[in-house]
Amino acid sequence: MGILPSQRHLFSIPDEVSYFNCAYNSPQLLESTRRLNEGAASKNYPWKRVVDDFFDDAEAIRELSAELFEGDKDGFAIHPSVSYGVSTAARAIEPGLKTGDEILNIAEEFPSNVLPWRRTADQTGARIVIAKTPEDGNWTRAILNTMNPRVKVVAVSTCHWTNGAYIDLKSISQACRENNSIMVVDATQSLGAMPFSIKEIKPDFLVSAGYKWMLGPYGFSLLYVSEPWRDARPLEETWLVRSNARDFAGLVNYSDDYLPGARKFDVGETCTPTILPGAVAALEQIREWGVGNIAETLLEINKQVAQHLEELEFTLPDKSQRCPHLFGATLPKHYNGNLVSELSKKDIYISQRGNALRFAPYLHITENDISRLFEAIDELIV
Repeated sequence: MGILPSQRHLFSIPDEVSYFNCAYNSPQLLESTRRLNEGAASKNYPWKRVVDDFFDDAEAIRELSAELFEGDKDGFAIHPSVSYGVSTAARAIEPGLKTGDEILNIAEEFPSNVLPWRRTADQTGARIVIAKTPEDGNWTRAILNTMNPRVKVVAVSTCHWTNGAYIDLKSISQACRENNSIMVVDATQSLGAMPFSIKEIKPDFLVSAGYKWMLGPYGFSLLYVSEPWRDARPLEETWLVRSNARDFAGLVNYSDDYLPGARKFDVGETCTPTILPGAVAALEQIREWGVGNIAETLLEINKQVAQHLEELEFTLPDKSQRCPHLFGATLPKHYNGNLVSELSKKDIYISQRGNALRFAPYLHITENDISRLFEAIDELIV
């Protein structure tokens, strides 16, 4: 692994813009934009679209995802959103839940990993239990301390979305296996920016939005389904995942057999040329950079930012509880302004979630961006 030089030339970011907000929405690669435009234009010439065009992009995404995140390619399904993926997992799990069972969420979790479980609890008689925000910042311990024999589902994230607080999924995975709990992971705020091994963590289900750290377009998300769950009922039925899907003339002969693996969980219209080509380009670029190299590079940027903030009396989580690519900081007590708004007036962009200011740079960041951020904060925090 190694530090990558700035990759700003691969994005369309003006020199006067300093964007530290990838946890909100990543900038799009120029190559993704090119392929998306090409895909949109292809609708002008429908006679050129052949059978393989309905399947090739989805299969490319499965292969790239398997390579990047160490899962078998047959385990990946293509989805439009995290809520769709979590709802798919919840539907598969729901028949095994009953009154008295518990579903574990973490406090202030993003709604997409909460609302489907509320419906599942209502349908089954199970109840939601919450791992409360830990005073010491140790989310892993808080989750483990909330587990008990009644917890049948542990629905957690790779890090807390509001501030990037680290969650040790390896420890939680081990606890789930010992407790016979089902593990559902929302990896939206780290997949593509921090190494993740499906083989090591062994989640039952993993979901991730694609428009953040995977640099994908809106409308692209991933679901990974572990092998024991691949016979479960999908959220919808689409002809594209049936065994005779490539035989367009024979589609009137309705097939009851699904394509292998997790393809049965694909959303309908995975053949769209206006979304998937951009995701393929993004995953190819992430593969070229290497997730480990991305993480190491972002860690070095965040070390500089964190040190400067601490000198200005911002409050930061302990280093042991931070992820390499994303961290949250609390404003100094003497500052009463709106730092996010004031920075945006200078074309410097961060975000606030809860009481945390979220710093989430990417590979487009330059030394000039860091200098501009420091100068602006020094001017505002007086």
